[in-house]
Amino acid sequence: MRAAIYARYSTDLQSDASIEDQRRLCLRLIRGNGWTEAQTYADRGLSGSSHLRPAYQRLLEDAGRNRFDVVVAEGLDRISRDQEHIASFFKQMRFQDIPIVTIAEGEISELHIGLKGTMSSLFLKDLAQKTHRGLEGRVRKGKSAGGVTFGYDVVREFLPGGEMTTGERVINEGQAAIVRRIFQEFSEGHSPRAIAGRLNDDGIVGPRGASWGASTIYGNWRRGTGILNNELYIGRLVWNRQRFIKAPATGKRQARMNDPEAWVIEDVPELRIVSDDLWTKVKVRQEAARSDVIRDGLARPERAHRPKHLFSGLLVCGCCGGGYTIVGKAHYGCANARNKGTCNNRLTIRRDALETRVLSGLKDQLLHPDLIAEFVSAYQAEYNRLASEATRDKAKSEEELAKIVRKIDSIVEAITEGMFHPSMKAKMDELERSKTTLELELAHVRSNPPVLLHPGLSDLYREKVADLTAALNEPSTKTAASTHIRSLLSEVRLIPNGSGLMIELVGELAGLLALGQEKTASEAVASGRSVTLVAGVGFEPTTFRL
Repeated sequence: MRAAIYARYSTDLQSDASIEDQRRLCLRLIRGNGWTEAQTYADRGLSGSSHLRPAYQRLLEDAGRNRFDVVVAEGLDRISRDQEHIASFFKQMRFQDIPIVTIAEGEISELHIGLKGTMSSLFLKDLAQKTHRGLEGRVRKGKSAGGVTFGYDVVREFLPGGEMTTGERVINEGQAAIVRRIFQEFSEGHSPRAIAGRLNDDGIVGPRGASWGASTIYGNWRRGTGILNNELYIGRLVWNRQRFIKAPATGKRQARMNDPEAWVIEDVPELRIVSDDLWTKVKVRQEAARSDVIRDGLARPERAHRPKHLFSGLLVCGCCGGGYTIVGKAHYGCANARNKGTCNNRLTIRRDALETRVLSGLKDQLLHPDLIAEFVSAYQAEYNRLASEATRDKAKSEEELAKIVRKIDSIVEAITEGMFHPSMKAKMDELERSKTTLELELAHVRSNPPVLLHPGLSDLYREKVADLTAALNEPSTKTAASTHIRSLLSEVRLIPNGSGLMIELVGELAGLLALGQEKTASEAVASGRSVTLVAGVGFEPTTFRL
């Protein structure tokens, strides 16, 4: 009888010597029965719940090629822990007339398949529940349940009992700066693909040492994956958002969302990297992008493309209401007039001429004295608000720091008096971490004193408006400037006016410009062309939003 030995251990934490131990026991059984060893099939660090194991699959193939007469293993659970797989293995071996003999159970029969298969399945379920329970306990202490998030380092320290700490993290300042950069650039209107490209060009290594990709940055907002969706960056640890189930056919894990009631959420303010204001800006932009792509429950993937030019997608024919699209290489024309013949407006306009006329008109209107005064007033109000908040936060941090110092002094004094308890060390470590965090915050505030109001705010405003065209041509500011202008416009109507086109702005920007005009005025001259300014239905310019 030629005996094939199958040996397996589950995880990398187990010793490779386990295979040799199993083989030695199986050889003892083989020699006791007067058989000969044909071959040993060994799977190292692979779970018995999967049948996609290299050595296991070779065992099945060699059984069909008549390369052995009996299968020997330490126990039935070494061959598989899945009820379906162990039953299938038994059926295939029975078809090949190959008996299965284990040290623990002897020769395997249908009774063993039913009982041991059920016990192995229950073992896996119980193991999963205990592991999940242990991970939840770790998360509720504010620790990591596993894995290393970009922006943080794992802390390994020896405890008083000689054990190693698990789940401890600290901020990696170098990676944290990259995280803030990603959030800032996305909030300014840059696409995840463009951000990833620049990070790769700068030689910045991504998570797990790989290069950056758009999905690494954007991820999936429902599942909380991707840099932009990780709430840990705002000091909020969210765990158990999803679970994983293995597909029966492939053995690959598939993610399934858990109900929000099952999520475990803990505040970890010491791990904050991104401010609430920046986080909110990113979430607002993501929501706007989703609502633009999905309308009335229907996906509109064509709307997900980033506008190629400043006014792409905003241009509307003043005659038929259809879109003005690129005609030829550099001109805009009515799409209905050219594609359907349902409009008589055959006038076209060069793209660069359109953008120059609109920007020139905006520049002239934005320099109106009333708008300059509104800018100065809004700037001062916002500055006063931020300065007041900074002063209040600084005082609060100083008060909290003084309180922590007093607590530390009290513990030190108690230890000096001989009143020591092991819990004091953990409390002292926690207080020291809080003290360090507050000291860093206060040091940052002291090294960045409040900026005094610029004495020439009106001159600064004029300079920024004059540089409007330059900002749209400068690669580093083009995306942000274009996004801001487009966000204030709902339409740009092109209305035939003799042999030319009159431009009509519709949206908040038009209402803003109306602040600098007389109540009866509805037109302004720009580059020798008439530019009509329309506030839009229901819009009231109550705030200055430049």
